[in-house]
Amino acid sequence: MAVQSTALLLFLSLLLSSPVVIFTLAAALPREQETDRVSALPGQPPVAFSQFSGYVTVNKQEGRALFYWLTEATSSPEKKPLLLWLNGGPGCSSVAYGASEEIGPFRVNKTGSSLYMNKYSWNTEANLLFLESPAGVGFSYTNTSSNLKDSGDNRTAADALVFLTRWMSRFPQYQHRDFYISGESYAGHYVPQLAKAIHDYNKRHSNPIINLKGFIVGNAVTDNYYDSLGTVAYWWTHSLISDATYKSILNNCNFTSDNSSNQCDDAVNYATNYELGNIDAYSIYTPSCLSSTNGTIRVKNTLLRRRISGYDPCTENYAEKYYNRPDVQKALHANVTGIPYKWTACSDVLIKNWKDSQNSMLPTYKELIATGLRIWVFSGDTDSVVPVTATRFALHHLNLTIKTRWYPWYSGNQVGGWTEVYDGLTFATVRGAGHEVPLFQPKRAFILFKSFLAGKELPKS
Repeated sequence: MAVQSTALLLFLSLLLSSPVVIFTLAAALPREQETDRVSALPGQPPVAFSQFSGYVTVNKQEGRALFYWLTEATSSPEKKPLLLWLNGGPGCSSVAYGASEEIGPFRVNKTGSSLYMNKYSWNTEANLLFLESPAGVGFSYTNTSSNLKDSGDNRTAADALVFLTRWMSRFPQYQHRDFYISGESYAGHYVPQLAKAIHDYNKRHSNPIINLKGFIVGNAVTDNYYDSLGTVAYWWTHSLISDATYKSILNNCNFTSDNSSNQCDDAVNYATNYELGNIDAYSIYTPSCLSSTNGTIRVKNTLLRRRISGYDPCTENYAEKYYNRPDVQKALHANVTGIPYKWTACSDVLIKNWKDSQNSMLPTYKELIATGLRIWVFSGDTDSVVPVTATRFALHHLNLTIKTRWYPWYSGNQVGGWTEVYDGLTFATVRGAGHEVPLFQPKRAFILFKSFLAGKELPKS
């Protein structure tokens, strides 16, 4: 044994003194990556997986930098794919929603003093990368104040692509790794737009580092006309509005135009202010958060123009308490520039000043389907803001060939939802879930995600 130990020590000594090995180790673990390592968050239970968070500058001239938080897989992270999660709004935080109340490993307790574990965290299956995008959302910032009032779809996708390429230079172990994108709500724009940007970028490079395999998006804003029509149909078929109001909206609202008539505004205002009542429009059968007024519909006819905010249960309030704590920000390497406003789950400034918004994502879907990417779209069926009817109306007009007809899929012995598989796209509903599917039905959302990653149809029994 002594001879073996001596030999081992000699081998290690030679190994560590080798300049080639030192260069390789340095290349594999850039200094910036280690600087971004999170040892532990305040009030966090012990975990075995690694975490990193910090900033990536996407536009040096204008001072735009995006904040990210990576929670690696709970086991064999080097073998697991990388999933980028984006929340919508436009202007809502992936840290507030995706990470803290949906698919991330931690939940924030009611007092904002500590964290507890999420049993159905998606980081058991993948490395999760949460991005606060665009600049002005959450901890992401810009030094050009006008950026907060001129954001839109195009710059958001362009900045996210720059972020990914620079982030992967900082984390070279994820280069060429199987990569997926996911999100919800207005990320119905962000996700396919970024997928297209990556696809176009990869065509221009012989050995692209972003190995995009597909995307999965939920309760997704997809097409202005069909989304609006489907939303009003959902309200009526779920007895949220009267026959008279339903007819008035259909007769007076031109869903193909960005301009609204007074008659249309009156009809929609009457529906939202008098008929829907004080419910959580993002989850019509669950109690609304009485400590916050943000859970009600905050916009009038612009609701039908898809300018909507993220789901707003009381858990958002807990997140705002937690992420505004100086010790939490220090642990996350966040707010390093001292942004002149509190961290919030959604930015009203961005929501109200969004500039360019693609009217329909259907042409982008057609283009991406042709590339062979794995594409899944899902809908929680108790959301009245981007409801299942809206998504079905939109997807129907892709005119896809059915491969597997509509059937119920199962979570244990219960129906988890319904699904239909098309040539190039899978659609699924999640029974009993609101706008944030993993919040309301975490187990069913987890089964959905595992099936997506495996490229398998949802369980029939």
